[in-house]
Amino acid sequence: MLSGTGIQSVLQLLVLAILARLLTPVDFGLVGAALVVMRFSNIFSQLGIGPAIVQRPNLSTTHIRTGFTITLLFGASLVALIWLLSPHIAGFFRMDGLVPVLRVIALAFFFKGLAGISESLLQRDMQFRWLAIIQVISYALGYGAVGIILALAGFGVWSLVLAYLAQEILISVMAMIAMPHPKIPQLNRAAFGELMYFGGGYTIARIANFIAVQGDNLVVGRWMGAAALGLYGRAYQLMAMPATLFGQTLDKVLFPAMAKVQAEPQRLSTAYRRSIALIAMVVMPVSAVMFILAPEVINVLLGDAWLGVIAPFKILAVGMLFRSSYKMSDSLARAKGAVYRRAWRQIVYAAMVIGGAWVGQHWGLSGVAYGVLGALLINFVLMAQLSLQLTSLTWKDFIAAHGSAALLTTVVFLEAWFTAVGARSIGLAEFAILCVVLVIILATFTAMLRLAPKLFFGTDGIWLLNELAQYRQLGFLARLIKKGEVANETNPCNH
Repeated sequence: MLSGTGIQSVLQLLVLAILARLLTPVDFGLVGAALVVMRFSNIFSQLGIGPAIVQRPNLSTTHIRTGFTITLLFGASLVALIWLLSPHIAGFFRMDGLVPVLRVIALAFFFKGLAGISESLLQRDMQFRWLAIIQVISYALGYGAVGIILALAGFGVWSLVLAYLAQEILISVMAMIAMPHPKIPQLNRAAFGELMYFGGGYTIARIANFIAVQGDNLVVGRWMGAAALGLYGRAYQLMAMPATLFGQTLDKVLFPAMAKVQAEPQRLSTAYRRSIALIAMVVMPVSAVMFILAPEVINVLLGDAWLGVIAPFKILAVGMLFRSSYKMSDSLARAKGAVYRRAWRQIVYAAMVIGGAWVGQHWGLSGVAYGVLGALLINFVLMAQLSLQLTSLTWKDFIAAHGSAALLTTVVFLEAWFTAVGARSIGLAEFAILCVVLVIILATFTAMLRLAPKLFFGTDGIWLLNELAQYRQLGFLARLIKKGEVANETNPCNH
């Protein structure tokens, strides 16, 4: 899953870099507004039936057929509802061109309804290779190829709309081929009630989380316009990429795995501690580098037309850890069935995002970013507190899990800052600055791994590296770790 998500993230950067040069901020803003509606409507397209299928200890054919019927009916209903309400939604956003965009892009819900149960069964059975293949191919061929070809042909905003639709069609077809299941409609009352009890709490939390994740887009689109939304959307997308790469990947794997051992608290505690430690080890250094190199990253990826992204991106980059790490608390809460305790925390998060974004918009996009950053921090703390309730861990354990990552981040931050300042002073090109900083950080990473692995990566980091080292392609990690452990044993300063 990590490999698949990593490939998709690289593809997203490449596709974004190409489309940003072929399309305008207004094009991205129109589709961004449509996707706000799509993501909110998606909450009701399945009513939490998919996660309920994954979490149930005992699953029967009746549950599967009932779940398929529900998701298909609600998916078709949403297509019709969005078609009828699109003029009113466009009026809310004050975007006249939004009506046809919404009506076409809403067709994706029919295909989501067809394949929802197949995707859930793949996740329940931990068929992660198939999920990764579907994820990469659908984005590369569906969104990437279709979007770029249509943009080159001059389709404008429709290149983004049809690319999104093509990706959803490919996901549906591939998922149903990979995981066939009975598709004869059935609505069993007992199965419906069992699935909806979990799905109800899950849906409430999803509604609140959607409002939290998209509330800032609603505020920016409503009060600042399509162009501002296009700029802010790119800043948030770049900030959220680590959450997509690591947070969502771990969530997809850990949710079904934790659900299988939901009655074993010690195993759950170990899994959660390792997860937050590993996310911190990866995301915190990335956050530091993105904060320092924001001008170079934006110029290289998006071009001169997107300089307005730099300021909000720098602010949001500080919150990368908060945005990524709380997903582990989500996994744990769903695996334990604590969906309603999760739900009220997400309601608080949503209120903080909308309130912070609305107050901040008086000071422009940077003000919105500061308001959202505060909301991310509050949600991070609230969800961590829920996780500690569900496990045997304490706040001391939670803070200690971030210790090695904090030390690693400090070293990376100082290196990146001094290197960037020096490179800028001699007029080095933006791409060259990124390359120089990356090479220096990789060299430092190798030195840390060889000289003091436990100090900079911690017990959980060494565990992960040893797991990765079992792959032949990454065998060099095993050699570096072994040398580092020997160096630690022979260094008198460590005794």
